[in-house]
Amino acid sequence: MPASVDTTTVDPRHNQSAPANTHTNAHPDEGAVASGVGGVTSGGGEGGGEVLRAHAEHAFAAELAALAERDDRPRPTRWKLSPWAVATYLLGGTLPDGTIITPKYVGPRRIIEVAVTTLATDRALLLLGVPGTAKTWVSEHLAAAVSGDSTLLVQGTAGTPEEAIRYGWNYARLLAHGPSRDALVPSPVMRAMAEGMTARVEELTRIPADVQDTLITILSEKTLPVPELGQEVQAVRGFNLIATANDRDRGVNDLSSALRRRFNTVVLPLPESADAEVDIVSRRVDQIGRSLDLPTAPDAIDEIRRVVTVFRELRDGVTTDGRTKLKSPSGTLSTAEAISVVTNGLALAAHFGDGVLRASDVAAGILGAVVRDPAADRVIWQEYLEAVVRERDGWTDFYRACREVSA
Repeated sequence: MPASVDTTTVDPRHNQSAPANTHTNAHPDEGAVASGVGGVTSGGGEGGGEVLRAHAEHAFAAELAALAERDDRPRPTRWKLSPWAVATYLLGGTLPDGTIITPKYVGPRRIIEVAVTTLATDRALLLLGVPGTAKTWVSEHLAAAVSGDSTLLVQGTAGTPEEAIRYGWNYARLLAHGPSRDALVPSPVMRAMAEGMTARVEELTRIPADVQDTLITILSEKTLPVPELGQEVQAVRGFNLIATANDRDRGVNDLSSALRRRFNTVVLPLPESADAEVDIVSRRVDQIGRSLDLPTAPDAIDEIRRVVTVFRELRDGVTTDGRTKLKSPSGTLSTAEAISVVTNGLALAAHFGDGVLRASDVAAGILGAVVRDPAADRVIWQEYLEAVVRERDGWTDFYRACREVSA
């Protein structure tokens, strides 16, 4: 086998099978994103409207088509939309003809503008933030708007192999005929390079450090050598990569300085205000509820506001009025978890109640989100109930429900 790599390129589209631990059609468990919002439309692809969760390019196909039709601004090579239109798709707006683009992300506009601009350069994009800050959601919608395909995805885990980022082999063909183009199994990253599209790597810091570093050559030289064939895949214009990582996972597998330099890092913050967080939770709960055929609960906003208030106070370590200092539990208490608590409460109200979301429907979910460490967190939760919730006007039903499930 030759040691050098010639200029012949490999066409990874000869074999579209994905190597182990590579998910080209999956969505990681940040689905209940913090700042990700938007409406529900019929799902596309296989199963049509019957899919549980349609990919962004299918769920929001009408909005993407409307933007593309009316987008007269310059588009980078192989982009489906201009950077301005991509930002509008993420942040929402109204087109000149009255078409409403629903917001997919609620947060500082500049963050999205910087992220979109990064993808238009030769630097990769790293979305960084605590769990539940919409990193996966933003990553998916950016890829859908830029390339029209959000499924070129590598899900990072402690067991992600190098083949998931580079390429693998069809071992039956490899054993029968030796290394060949037909035996090569391209990774989503390799496909994105060959087709000038956007690849996604979720939870980058969970991937072993030696596997992470396989991205260095891809991002710096824009090439992926295939020494077994004496060939290489060169990235064509339009290729870029979006990675996500949690602030809480910095100590898992820290990025090398060489790899970090290849990324432009954008930090996604938690919602600035309680009203913004309530709006995000309300939108996402409504979206998820409709996808699960849950009836709309009247006056759910009151319980949503209480859940958000509890999460924000325990997360910030101080009550809303600033008068009482609190101990924070070990969990993140993200907006994503608030969405999960409320959605589960809606299901309880619909299937085992009268359809009205009440304190008793969300109490168990809050307890599960707050008390992660059975010893320390339970003490913190009990102190919060007695010192804050018990004394708060209009929260008697909530206090009683929480005490009941905490007993």
